[in-house]
Amino acid sequence: MPFNEYQVVGRHLPTENEPVPKIYRMRIFAPNEVVAKSRFWYFLRQLKKVKKASGEIIGVNVIHEKKPLKIKNFGIWIRYDSRSGTHNMYKEFRELSRTDAVKALYQDMAARHRARFRSIHILRVLKFPLPHRVTKVRSTFVAHRPTTF
Repeated sequence: MPFNEYQVVGRHLPTENEPVPKIYRMRIFAPNEVVAKSRFWYFLRQLKKVKKASGEIIGVNVIHEKKPLKIKNFGIWIRYDSRSGTHNMYKEFRELSRTDAVKALYQDMAARHRARFRSIHILRVLKFPLPHRVTKVRSTFVAHRPTTF
């Protein structure tokens, strides 16, 4: 199942009490735009008192990776429902893009914990830098003046 990253922007419908409602934006990983909108309403209904009947979606955009050919490290915070309860988890993946890391996460959770797509909530996906590598420039057996500071 190929995943895309969507930015879904929505709000509560304007009323007399609140003519300019607050706008909410979420980054959602889903196989298509329909599932992304559905997940948006699912999370917004849990977090705020906004449901699909009393709200509107302003826009849905696909977010593409800036450098899809460069390897990166990703840290993913998730919350998932297992047979025994709800658990928080942090996992790290080394992939080419955020969507590849999320796809690897779903595969890993299905394999290790038998968790389904519907029971996994992705809280945050962060890219952190690769460890610093020092390149060796000079030869091993060359004498040089020592630095004392």
